Amino acid sequence: MKLSQFKFNLPKELIAETPAKVRDEARLMVIHRKTGKIEHKAFKDVLSYFNDGDCMVLNDTKVFPARMYGNKEKTGAKIEVFLLRELNAESRLWDVLVDPARKIRIGNKLYFGDDDTLVAEVIDNTTSRGRTLRFLFDGSYEEFRKTLNDMGETPLPKYIKRAPTEDDKERYQTVFAKNEGAVAAPTAGLHFSRELLKRLELKGVNFANVTLHIGLGTFRTVEVEDLTKHKMDSEQVIIPETACAIVNKSREAKKKVCAVGTTTMRAIETSVSTDGYLKPYNGWTNKFIFPPYDFSVANCMITNFHTPESTLFMMVCAFGGYDLMIKAYKEAIKEKYRFYTYGDAMLII
Repeated sequence: MKLSQFKFNLPKELIAETPAKVRDEARLMVIHRKTGKIEHKAFKDVLSYFNDGDCMVLNDTKVFPARMYGNKEKTGAKIEVFLLRELNAESRLWDVLVDPARKIRIGNKLYFGDDDTLVAEVIDNTTSRGRTLRFLFDGSYEEFRKTLNDMGETPLPKYIKRAPTEDDKERYQTVFAKNEGAVAAPTAGLHFSRELLKRLELKGVNFANVTLHIGLGTFRTVEVEDLTKHKMDSEQVIIPETACAIVNKSREAKKKVCAVGTTTMRAIETSVSTDGYLKPYNGWTNKFIFPPYDFSVANCMITNFHTPESTLFMMVCAFGGYDLMIKAYKEAIKEKYRFYTYGDAMLII
C-alpha cells in the first residue's frame, strides 16, 4: 500500500491536550471485524467483552523524565536535551537529541541545574539533531540517575503546547508501568485503572507483561510513498517465558488474546514460532506492520485513535481491515472522539 492511502482530514480540536478526568471513563469505540458493527461505549465497558481464560498482553515499560533543559558554556544559550537511550552506564554515555542543534558541536559543554550540578560534554554527532553526551558526575550511578530524574520533566509529545504538570507525572504513565526505559507512554494502556484491572482479573482474565521501550522512532514521519522503503528505528524488547506461557495457554484454548496497544503488538509479532506461538525474546525490533499483514498471536486489540499517515494508524488498518478502519475513523471524527496520546480508545474484536 501507499502512504497517501492513509491520509485523512483530522480537525485540530479533536487532538487531546489533556487526559480524561478518570482513566477508565474515556470513550471506547468497539469494532466487530466479522460484521462491521460499530458500538460506542465507555472504556470501563471493555469488561463485558472479556471472559474467563481470555488474556490481555500489556506493555509494562515505564516512561522516564527524558526532557531536560541546560545552558551552553560561555554563551549561556538555553538548550533542550531529549534523552533517548543510555549507551554505557559506567561511562555515563547517552544518545540524545538537542534543540537548537546548530549551536551544539563536538567538544561543547552543557550545564544543568541552578548551581551547575550536572555537566555534559558533546563527544559525537549522530544525526542532524542527534548527539552523544558524556555526563560528568562524581557520585554513584544511583545518585547520577536520581539527578537525571530530578532534573528531567515528563516528555509529553511536542503537539501538546503546554508545560507538563504534576498530574502529567502520574497520567502519562500506565498504572502497571514497571521497567523504566521509554521516552513515550504506551498510550492504549493509559485507560486502565487499578479497579478495572482487578475487575478483569476477578472475571478470570489473565495478564501477560511484555516490555517494549518506546523511542521517538515510533512517531517518526513516514517520508516515502512506497511503504516497503520506510525503516523503523530499533526499540528494545523483552518477552519473558512467563508471558509466553500465559499467552500460549489462551491461544491453545481458542480464547481471546488481546494486544493492548500497537507497541505490544509489535513486540509479540517480533518473536513468534512457525506455528504461531509466542517465544521468549530479549533484543531489539524494528518491525514495521502495514497492510496486508497476517497476525500470528493476538486476535483482538485495544488502541488509541492515531494521526493520519502514522505507522500506528497503518498497523491498526492491517489488523482491523483497511476499509473498516477508514469507515470507523470517519465515524470517530463525526462523533468527536479524542485523538492521539491522551485521546479515546478503540477495541477491535
